[in-house]
Amino acid sequence: MSFYGRFGELGSMAKIGAQNIQQHLARGLQPVYLVAGDEPLQSMETVDAIRAAARQAGHSLREVFEVDRQFDWSRLLESGNSMSLFAEQRILEVRLPSGAPGKEGGKAIVEYCQRPADDAILLIQSGKIDKRSKNSAWFKALMQFVVVEVWPIKPAEIVRWIGERMASRGLQADRDAVRLVAQRVEGNMLAAAQEIEKLLLLLGPGAVTAEQVREAVANSARYNPFDLIDSALMGEKAAPRCVRMLQGLKGEGVQPPQVLAPLVNELRNLHAMALQVEAGRPPAAVMGKVWNQRKNLVGSALGRLSSSLLSDLLRHAAHIDRINKGAAHGYDAWLELQTLFLTLAGQPLALRTA
Repeated sequence: MSFYGRFGELGSMAKIGAQNIQQHLARGLQPVYLVAGDEPLQSMETVDAIRAAARQAGHSLREVFEVDRQFDWSRLLESGNSMSLFAEQRILEVRLPSGAPGKEGGKAIVEYCQRPADDAILLIQSGKIDKRSKNSAWFKALMQFVVVEVWPIKPAEIVRWIGERMASRGLQADRDAVRLVAQRVEGNMLAAAQEIEKLLLLLGPGAVTAEQVREAVANSARYNPFDLIDSALMGEKAAPRCVRMLQGLKGEGVQPPQVLAPLVNELRNLHAMALQVEAGRPPAAVMGKVWNQRKNLVGSALGRLSSSLLSDLLRHAAHIDRINKGAAHGYDAWLELQTLFLTLAGQPLALRTA
């Protein structure tokens, strides 16, 4: 069977959001897919949708390639060039957690994309693709087909997403119930999906109140220092969330230095950008190294954070570092971190800058 006869002629490159994958698949399959990103629920569900559509189209065999440092990329090319013993159509699934195939992997991907297998769909599931890789030949080769980039839902959108997810599962939740689920899972979409399934199992379809959620939903909040930093940059309205996240990190066994290190890096970058803004450069011109997904957040923070305040925050961070190293006694590193994050969020507190 010819390539175009089975898949249809390819148009221009396609980059779609995870939320549009079903609509895309309804129009027919393409021979190559890349699903990239570090948000596990959307990545998993996108890959599952592509697999299901491929199976429905007759791709009954599945070959899985787990990529590590010792992986031989010639295996992928050999599989693509060989026909199934019983002429069955296949899914060639490459799992690339690092988001970077390396030199040999990049060559193999380019070569495969030049002549995709007639009887197979290549499905690459990857970690987050960095900016440098997006300029590579292998990524551009994949962009001739379908690339699905998976981004975590923004904190401001998680309540709406949870409400829509509950409704899609037959749960008619009131506003307080939705907000309570959002508070319990703290932005973890996979945990939210699991809790919604638990509610459906325990309560069945129908109306759901906050009291029912309170009784049924386990506290499955998961935190990381980078989300905490982004919450602080959102400003004063996010201050209560910062406190909850900091307490959550402490409760999960994270140590203060693990929170402080990425925060200091962020503060240094903000301080350098603030100095340039105060010298007359527009904020957009000083954020060249900031990820596109964070530019609005960082730009907003630069509008309210002076270089002087950021210098004070860095000095307070140095004080916390001394606590961590045992050089400053009588202080609680977690309380000092809370002061630091709340000040960054816009609540002026007494910083230790000596």
